Amino acid sequence: MVTQDEIAAEIAEGERPDRPIMRLLRGVRQRIEGRPGLRRAYRIVVAVLGGLIATLGLLLVPLPGPGWLIVFLGLAVLGTEFAWAKRVAAFVKRHLARFWAWWQARRAARPTA
Repeated sequence: MVTQDEIAAEIAEGERPDRPIMRLLRGVRQRIEGRPGLRRAYRIVVAVLGGLIATLGLLLVPLPGPGWLIVFLGLAVLGTEFAWAKRVAAFVKRHLARFWAWWQARRAARPTA
């Protein structure tokens, strides 16, 4: 069984700023920030793409499959550019961690047959 601490450590490892992909993305981001027209276009593309992904996820929620995962992916895309989406994603992440801890405690407390 994977613990919450192991999950947090794995997330922290993936978000390390010295990873090659993070350095590449930081460089691209600096080039975009230097050009106001490009920055506006980038924000529009991120808003449309993230919104489409989140909407697709919401449409898939009633069906079997990864509906909520796709919604969270859309929020993550939006969170790269918009503070409100980053706050919503952090809120959801906190509540999912609490739910997962509750679920594991519930399963551990269940008597075995």
